[in-house]
Amino acid sequence: MLEDFLSPAVLRSNLIVASIYIDAFDVLKSTIVERIRSFYTVSFDKKSGSRTDAKYESEVLSRNPCPVYASLAWLKESHAIDDTDIAIFERVKKCRNDIAHEIPRMLIDGLPPDLAARFFEMFGLLDKIGRWWIVNVDIATDPQFDGEQVDESSIVPGPIMWLQLMMDVALGSEEDSRKHLDEFRKLTHRAKE
Repeated sequence: MLEDFLSPAVLRSNLIVASIYIDAFDVLKSTIVERIRSFYTVSFDKKSGSRTDAKYESEVLSRNPCPVYASLAWLKESHAIDDTDIAIFERVKKCRNDIAHEIPRMLIDGLPPDLAARFFEMFGLLDKIGRWWIVNVDIATDPQFDGEQVDESSIVPGPIMWLQLMMDVALGSEEDSRKHLDEFRKLTHRAKE
């Protein structure tokens, strides 16, 4: 497959897909850890940053030395995810590590054949966790939504929108990318008025 490696279009595409996958995994990890840490944050100042409640240590971090796995355990106990979702996390993490540590070989031999499946699993898990937070924390604690019926299927978590936009721009057509840029410029122009 050295021929694919020497093809600028194939090499660029593979590098973009690999970097998006790695970034998407970082977004997933951040969503898992940071939403919970933020939930337990009690104050913030410029000098020392955020300060979490002592309960964060006892209710979350005490579950596992690794904050990601401690947070996954907290999410499982909160019924946001289950054992199947943790197995998905392990598969997408293994794929991420394989790509990150074996990129030179993969650029010659090709990206993993199950990469698309891992992408879909990762997006599904990110979407599931994001929706759980929105429905069970954000909406549930916002008096503006008291008595309101919320169509959960219409909720799109911010990280999903961000990754979709990144994929559209990086992997989409020049015309589609231009539409996003033009819309951004319109919004920016309106904000300045």
